Amino acid sequence: MKPHPSEASKLLKEVSKAVVGKESEKELLLVALLSGGHVLIEGMPGTAKTLLAKTFAKAIGGEFKRIQFTPDMLPSDITGFYYYTPSGEAKLVKGPAFTNILLADELNRATPRTQAALLEAMQENQVTIEGVTHPLPQPFLVVASQLPYGAEGTYPLTETQVDRFMLRAWSPYPKEEDEKEVLKRIDEIDEVQIEPVLTPKQVAAIQSQV
Repeated sequence: MKPHPSEASKLLKEVSKAVVGKESEKELLLVALLSGGHVLIEGMPGTAKTLLAKTFAKAIGGEFKRIQFTPDMLPSDITGFYYYTPSGEAKLVKGPAFTNILLADELNRATPRTQAALLEAMQENQVTIEGVTHPLPQPFLVVASQLPYGAEGTYPLTETQVDRFMLRAWSPYPKEEDEKEVLKRIDEIDEVQIEPVLTPKQVAAIQSQV
């Protein structure tokens, strides 16, 4: 299966039903998705980062999960853990990393140890829990957001962590014309139905061509 320009256009058009403006961010997400990379978006709260990631997941027919990072979060809150029944049987509780599109919201609020839990997932599309390796669903895209550098209660991302991201973008507040467009569509924009224009299988096939 060869990638076709119309497929990318359909995807961006579908996402634009719910996300007004943000054209650069949409294109960066598309590039990252089709090339198997990840995106780091820096910006203030309330700039549609979550909405953009969630809408993208719906448009490719994939699963979306969000992690709100906090200083007291543990690595197992991301990857998952085993719990043991009274009979001694081990059962896996999968963490939010088991998804197609993962929004790591305010990643730099977590400690470096917790941030590191994403390294294996982003580099090798797998996680290791208690010595057992588990593959992640495909495609797998991490869209991480971080508050501006030096904001209160944040930890700087390590060079190793930053290196796992293919692209980095700044998410500003909407332009005046975009805010006016949102106001025009205020009664319908929250109820818009996003239809999948691709499937995870099709995305994986296009990634192999790219």
